Amino acid sequence: MIGVDAGSFLVIVSAAALAAIISAFVSPRLVLPVVVVELLLGIAIGPQGADLARIDGATRFFSNLGLGMLFFFAGYEIDFERIKGRPLALGAGGWLVSLALAYGLAGILVAGNVIDSDLYTGSAMATTAIGTLIPILHDSGQLRTRFGTFLLGAGAMGEFGPILLVTLVLTSRHPLHEAAILVAFIALAVFTGVVAVRSAPKGWSVVERTLEGSGQLGVRLAVVLIFGLVALASELGLDLLLGGFVAGMITRLALRGREVAIFESKLTAIGYGFLIPFFFVVSGMAFDAEGLVTSPGALAKLPLFVIFFLLVRGIPALLFYRRELGRRDRFALGFFCATELPLVVAITTIARAHHDMRATTATALVGAAIISTLVYPLIGLRLRRERPPTQAAILETQ
Repeated sequence: MIGVDAGSFLVIVSAAALAAIISAFVSPRLVLPVVVVELLLGIAIGPQGADLARIDGATRFFSNLGLGMLFFFAGYEIDFERIKGRPLALGAGGWLVSLALAYGLAGILVAGNVIDSDLYTGSAMATTAIGTLIPILHDSGQLRTRFGTFLLGAGAMGEFGPILLVTLVLTSRHPLHEAAILVAFIALAVFTGVVAVRSAPKGWSVVERTLEGSGQLGVRLAVVLIFGLVALASELGLDLLLGGFVAGMITRLALRGREVAIFESKLTAIGYGFLIPFFFVVSGMAFDAEGLVTSPGALAKLPLFVIFFLLVRGIPALLFYRRELGRRDRFALGFFCATELPLVVAITTIARAHHDMRATTATALVGAAIISTLVYPLIGLRLRRERPPTQAAILETQ
């Protein structure tokens, strides 16, 4: 345990466990995403709260592993077979409009000296936390509907597009060089995906036999793929988010058409049981809660960003889906798409590391993202549940 603050480590994993307990008891009565509880508990145990735990090299390392796993699941959850065609095309078009709106609004804030970077702030506002929404949508039965398909398409672009921005623009000082490296990385990833897809039918029976034993071959191979691509992306100067995201997509393609419930449960246990909660608790510990309370600038920006999230992601939902969804469902889609947290945390972390964002702006963005994750899914679910029965039947059977 040399170089590791064992006490802080224990407090962090205990906070993650407590977050699951709180969410489990509250969720039957109120949709409370566990990631929000994790962030709030992180604030409570961190230096600006009870000061029970500190961020050191070890906690930062595990937090980065959690971030890689988070984007593995973001890539894994994108079922291109389901969203290909119209849902994906509408999602891509809507996200491009969102990006233009976000950069336009951020440009106005820069002109008014409210923020420093329109690039980072605009990119953060154009995201969608589809990974956070998946459990909520699954439990409410929305994923099995036609509405759910369009939401998955919009959410996929709301995560994949910003990840490309982070890799090509936000973390790069030489875009052309980074683009060349990205092409090489994607070529290698495609090759890895082809090998995985072709090998899966031959080796799946062996993998299945080990899933209930100590070998856990499938899980071990997936972990190698995730952190191998994360390490490769980092070595090439790309962002680790891209490595995890691509690993998720490759795994999804390799397992297409197979019964993978047991395999998914194993990966979920590693990711959502340990590494991902670790990332969110540590992110909460790093959150400048005192700055939000004491800074008039941060407090003023907070409601502004909450509104901007909804405008940036909600307006395209209303415009692009007029032929596909009724008005009430389009409003619901807008609220779901305006739910933003994981990528906002990631982008603001990168911006602060590069000294390209004020602390008050980063704090306000993360605070607004927490509010969006608490409030907007509730409104979206309420709009879906209160549709007229005749309209609901027509929409879901088309």
